[in-house]
Order: sequence, then C-alpha cells, then structure tokens
Amino acid sequence: MIPDWRPGASVASLQLRARLNGLIRQFFAQRQVLEVETPALCQAPVCDPNIDPIPADGRYLHTSPEYAMKRLLCAGVGDIYQLCKVFRRAEAGSRHNPEFTMLEWYRVGWHHRQLMDEVQALLQLLLAERVNGRLDLSYRQALQQFAGLDWLSASDADIAERGRQLAGADLQLGRDGWLDLIMSHQVEPQLPADKLVFISDYPASQAALAKIRGQGQAAVAERFEVYFNGIELANGYHELTDAAEQRQRFEQEAQGRAVDQSLLAAMSAGMPACAGVALGIDRLLMLLLDKPMDQVLSFSWDRA
Repeated sequence: MIPDWRPGASVASLQLRARLNGLIRQFFAQRQVLEVETPALCQAPVCDPNIDPIPADGRYLHTSPEYAMKRLLCAGVGDIYQLCKVFRRAEAGSRHNPEFTMLEWYRVGWHHRQLMDEVQALLQLLLAERVNGRLDLSYRQALQQFAGLDWLSASDADIAERGRQLAGADLQLGRDGWLDLIMSHQVEPQLPADKLVFISDYPASQAALAKIRGQGQAAVAERFEVYFNGIELANGYHELTDAAEQRQRFEQEAQGRAVDQSLLAAMSAGMPACAGVALGIDRLLMLLLDKPMDQVLSFSWDRA
C-alpha cells in the first residue's frame, strides 16, 4: 500500500506559520531580546514526573530549552529567546504532538507580573483582532468562580471526590493531580471566550521552577498560565535562582532520573533575578485556523 505522503497542513497554514515566526522575531528584535540556539540533545532529562522525555542514543531530546537557556543567563548573556522544536513522549492528540514548536524567553530583572504584560503584548500582536480584553484571576479565584471549590479550605477527600465525579473513574491521583483534573475538566471549559485569561498564584506544591511567596498552607508559587478560548497557551515563572533549593526540588521530583548537574553548577555560580515563559506556537495556529493539531503541522507524529 502506498503511504499518504502529503502534508497535513495546507499551503495557507504553512504560510501563516512563517508569518508568525517573522512577527515573533520582529517583536523581540524591537525589544532588544537576543535570539539564541541551544542543543536539542541533553545529558539529563527534565525532573518533572509529569513530562516523559524521549531517549536518544544515551541522551535525551529536550522537552524544553529551559535548562540550557538558564545556563546562558548565568553566563551573563542577558535577555534571550528561543524558537525551537521540543519533544515529549506519549503526548499526541487533537491538542498535542510529541514534537512541537515552543517559544521560550527570559527577562533579566523582571518579575512574573511584568512578563505577563509582555506576553499579552505578543499575543495581541499574533492573535490580532481576536483578542477582546484580558482577565486576571488567581488560581484560588478561578477554582472558586468556575468550580465552587476553595483549594485552601477543601480537604483532600473533598477534592478527590469532585475529581472522581468529573473523571467518571477512581484514578490514582494525589491532591495536586485531582486539582489539575478539576482545572482541565471544569474550570478551563468555562473560561470566557475571546479574552486572554491569566491565572496566577498557584499552590506552592505546584511551583515547578518558580519562586514561592508566603508561608504554610497559603504559600503560593509565583507562576502563571495563559488561556485563550479554553486552550492553555503559555506557562511562566518568576524564576527560582537559589541553587540549593533547586537541587532539593530536583531530588524530590527526580524519581530515579539523573539531575542536571550543569544547570545546578551554573546556578551556584550565580543566576540573575529573572522571569521566564514558554509558549506553544502550534496551539496558536490551531486557534487562528480553527483546526486540530495535525492540520497545522506539515507532518504530524504518525506521518513524520
């Protein structure tokens, strides 16, 4: 049988992707943010247990350029961005492909709320007239408004029960896993249309590589996510710069994976205060074209 060799994306889709890439480069050139390239192969995988890296000849295809870009920050390169392919195993579907395009950038001396404003400026440029304002919510406000749930006062049992009702199954999840499910199944579908929705101040247990503000149960991570028409587009942080705390987080999350010692060495030498964000380009194209993932890629994973 002759395979279907044709691209999944139309010529118009390919032209729009090229136009977006050009607009992105113009945006950062005007703001004097340096475009950089880092290796797609890395010696140590990401420690986040929710992300599954793809092994490649004793190394790993990077799931994000984050670690290498932070080493550049530690070397004093300054404000930087990168537009590149990244790889995550088993992520395939109408909104996912194991190989996808990520825009990631870092602003030295900024906190996450300054970066949120710049993300808005870029998305308003790329989405043009589709954007009708902006809504800012804390994670707590989003859950209260759209799920009637206060994550600070709700018990683990209450959160799990809500999650089971939404999933229709008794999955083996912890508190944060159930909260993620409630966000994806109940909150995200109700977010207002045609607005950029910024959700910030996540539970400290979901800090990833972000700074933590506050103490005790009410402590929050200085991170944000950006949604448009119910689709998550970007995830940003007021970046953690303390090497000792970063090592502790890596060791807690690693679950047997190797820890990136080069990043930790760079952070020990001194990482500047900064904020960073990663934005999915393919999802932007999906929104602009109203098409599923495989129709905005030249060749999706199953036909590559």
